Amino acid sequence: MSDTAAHEEPELIQLLTPEGELKEHPDYPLDISAEEIRALYRDLVLVRRVDSEAVSLQRQGELGLWASLLGQEAAQIGSGRALRDKDMAFPSYREHGVAWCRGIEPKELLGMFRGVTNGGWDPHEQGFHLYTIVIGSQTLHATGYAMGVQRDGAVGEDGTAVISYFGDGATSQGDTNEAFNFASVNNAPVVFFCQNNQWAISEPLERQARVPIYRRAAGFGFPGVRVDGNDVLACLAVTRAALDNARSGNGPTLVEAFTYRMGAHTTNDDPTRYRDAAELDEWKAKDPILRVRRYLELNGLADEAFFTAIDEEADKVGERVRTECRSMPDPEPLDIFHEVYAEPNVHIDRQRSEFADYLASFEDAGAEGGR
Repeated sequence: MSDTAAHEEPELIQLLTPEGELKEHPDYPLDISAEEIRALYRDLVLVRRVDSEAVSLQRQGELGLWASLLGQEAAQIGSGRALRDKDMAFPSYREHGVAWCRGIEPKELLGMFRGVTNGGWDPHEQGFHLYTIVIGSQTLHATGYAMGVQRDGAVGEDGTAVISYFGDGATSQGDTNEAFNFASVNNAPVVFFCQNNQWAISEPLERQARVPIYRRAAGFGFPGVRVDGNDVLACLAVTRAALDNARSGNGPTLVEAFTYRMGAHTTNDDPTRYRDAAELDEWKAKDPILRVRRYLELNGLADEAFFTAIDEEADKVGERVRTECRSMPDPEPLDIFHEVYAEPNVHIDRQRSEFADYLASFEDAGAEGGR
């Protein structure tokens, strides 16, 4: 690729502008009702509230860690609502909005970050795999699952599609590039959904890629598209088309949702040390929730009573999140050995026994000290 081509301005698929104006795109028509847009607005507001409560709970010592989705709500809700019941999603550790769309209760996410569960939900029942902490590894898991779907003959109009979520930093991982290659040569029914939030912890995008991320797909032999990641309608339309393409047997697609991480990488991070405040202000003007509200108001599709009701519901959700988090019982120490393997394992049994003896030694020491 020439240097000129490398720096060409990429096309950004957008259906809803930051000012709340609806546009049409010839390749991504979206037939959506006012009721459905109001439902998307509700999703966005409630998921942001869950996220803000989780950040506060971590600051209060109730969670060990939290990875905020602030600013990425549209990418997650739009793509999450594009999924069908039979589809399977493979998240990283920030996809709280997609989890919401798949029916995962917020308390299940909080339990993991509180350290009282190892996940808490059934991936097959929810169509949503457990969170993945190892950067990029879920792309291979998704590809393998998609290849299994293909070999089971579960593709077609009413079949299964697979989606893998990851960030821009994960595109520098070998696992992700291997997944691209496997998916391409096997024509696997998988969508790679990259939330390009501009920062891989403290590393900016220019340290990750010389060309727009979606263009990497061409090198592996499948299509890529860049969508406005703060536009919930565009994310819905583009992801739906990519999933339909995969489901129909046409292979993978790379969707780059161009968005911005408004908060810290995790609650252990301080973005003010490496990020310009002016950059943050620029992206605040592109807020995914504000643009949907503007659209609804401009077109007379929602009144003040509607927005007030959503805010009141968000307050109730916040109260429930706080109560459920603080009331979670601590696990027993030996619970860490449960469900490590599906079948009995002699090595795990030995380790459990040794750890039980170790814990018992403290009780014995206490008893001796009391004599």
